[in-house]
Amino acid sequence: MAARTKPSPIPSVWARQQREADQPALSRGAIVREAIAMLDADGVEALSMRKLGARLNAGATSLYRHVATKDELMELAVDEVAAEIAVPAAGGGDWRAAVTEAAGSFRATALRHPWLSSVLGQAGLAYLGPNLMSYSERLAALFAAAGFPEPSRAIDTLLSYVIGMSTTEAAWLTTVARSGETEAGFIARLMPAAQAAAAPHDHLSGSYADPTAAIEDPVALREAKFAYGLDVVLDGLALRLPR
Repeated sequence: MAARTKPSPIPSVWARQQREADQPALSRGAIVREAIAMLDADGVEALSMRKLGARLNAGATSLYRHVATKDELMELAVDEVAAEIAVPAAGGGDWRAAVTEAAGSFRATALRHPWLSSVLGQAGLAYLGPNLMSYSERLAALFAAAGFPEPSRAIDTLLSYVIGMSTTEAAWLTTVARSGETEAGFIARLMPAAQAAAAPHDHLSGSYADPTAAIEDPVALREAKFAYGLDVVLDGLALRLPR
C-alpha cells in the first residue's frame, strides 16, 4: 500500500506559525509599517527584503524570523491597509448608499496606497488576512440584508469594478506625481498633444468630455467618472434582487 503524501501547506503567512523574535526591538508590525512606507513611496518593484532590512538597521536573518518571503510581506502589508477600508453596518435600509460608501472608502484607501489595487488584482483577492476577510464579511452582510440571494457574486462584481478603476486611477496619479507637476498642470501640458492626435478623428470629438473641465478640477472629474460607473454597476446588481 502506497504511503500517503502530506498535503502541501497553504501558501499564506497566516497559515504559518510565527517564530520567536531574536531582536526584541524588531517586531512584525514595525517591519510591515516600514514596508508600507516604501511601497507608498516607490511601488512594489522597489521593495526588497535587503532594502527593507537596511532601512530598519536589521540583518536579513532577523527579518526572516518574522517574514519568510517578500510574498508574505506583501500579504501582511495588504491586510494592514485593508483595516483602513470602512463598511457601514448592515440593515440600515438603503443598501445602495451603504455599498456606495464602502466602494468609496476602498477607492480612497487605494489612492492613498497606489500599489494596493494592482496587488489585489494580480492575486485575485486570494488573501487570508483578518482585516481583508472582515471587509468581505461586512460587504456580504450588506448584500445579504438587502436581499441578494448570492452575496458573494455581488461582491465579486462590485470589487472587479472598484479594483479596476482604482488601479487605473492610481497609475495615473503615480505618473503625475513623478512629473513633479500638479495634476491640472500636467493635463494642461499634455492637452495640445492630445488634441493634435485627435484632429484626424474630429467625428469622434463629441464622445469626450470637455478638456477644460479636466484642467479646472481634475479631482472632481475623476470622482464623477467613478460615481457614474459605480451607479451603472449597482443598477445592474439591483436587477438581481427578488421582485
